[in-house]
Amino acid sequence: MSAVPAPDPGPDAGAVWHYGDPLGEQRTAAHAAVVVDRSHRAVLALTGAERKTWLHSLSTQHVSDLGEGTATQNLSLDGQGRVEDHWLQTELSGRTVLDTEPWRGEPLLSYLRKMVFWADVVIEPAELAVLSLLGPAVADAAVLDALGLATVPADGSAVALDGGGFVRRLTSGGADLDVVVPREQHARWWDALVAAGVRPAGVWAYEAHRVAAVQARLGVDTDERTIPHEVGWVGPAVHLDKGCYRGQETVARVHNLGKPPRMLVLLHLDGSTDRPAPGDPLLTAGRAVGRLGTVVDHVDHGPIALALVKRGLSADTELTTGGQVETAAAIDPDSVPAGDSVGAGRLAVERLRSGTK
Repeated sequence: MSAVPAPDPGPDAGAVWHYGDPLGEQRTAAHAAVVVDRSHRAVLALTGAERKTWLHSLSTQHVSDLGEGTATQNLSLDGQGRVEDHWLQTELSGRTVLDTEPWRGEPLLSYLRKMVFWADVVIEPAELAVLSLLGPAVADAAVLDALGLATVPADGSAVALDGGGFVRRLTSGGADLDVVVPREQHARWWDALVAAGVRPAGVWAYEAHRVAAVQARLGVDTDERTIPHEVGWVGPAVHLDKGCYRGQETVARVHNLGKPPRMLVLLHLDGSTDRPAPGDPLLTAGRAVGRLGTVVDHVDHGPIALALVKRGLSADTELTTGGQVETAAAIDPDSVPAGDSVGAGRLAVERLRSGTK
């Protein structure tokens, strides 16, 4: 196999883009199992008796009593409720492990350390590598045997591995797993999974899988104005019934009184032209109505992308991309968020204005 590096510059620079057959790797991920090396992700480890309550006060998720073997998503917001950081959080063996985008490791480490003050918590970079398994055959006996597991971990849970590290499963959208292992054991685990019949795949396959599932990625599908409600992070990464944290006022106000100004949707792109770039504007009749995110070629759907567009934009709106490449784009109607229910605060205001009870 010939490893082709990911585009540089790009969010996955330093990783393998594919092994010579990117669409074949995607097909295997849909019907069997692949392993994707995502060890370029930044990983931090938190220790200390107060680490959970301390991080609870800084972040959007309810983690003060996060149980042993629990995995979740979490965010840090600025004072206006805009997303600054998104990470995956795992509680296991007396420490809290955070993994995030490669370029956010140092800024997140610096921010967390500045906020320690007198709390009993220590934050350090962790020499852990992330291997992601995709596909239904991840649950096959040969793969589980290679991992030393009897069954796939439950949703939102992590199981310790012999020799250090853990296997994590976030959602039940499939049997997809993350295998987080000490970097010095990276090659051993990779070889064991390949020997069990798991096909090596590049991050292209992972990104195509993610985009088709309409899952946002920090810094690519988000910008400096993004709030959690716009990209589906309220619930998975934002707990609405917890104490004060930076940006909470915006989260509560949008949830109770309003609607987010934008929504994340899946786009189908015209495949007869060059591919547009993340960050390019989306236009209708020459007027900007959105921002392009991840762009990727999918084995079944062709060229697709994620985009933040104005809430309420009809799925049948004719769109084109701006930037250096102009190409036609269409919103996948199945990706448009369902109509928001009226928040309790907004309902109370409407009743007050109408004189009803």
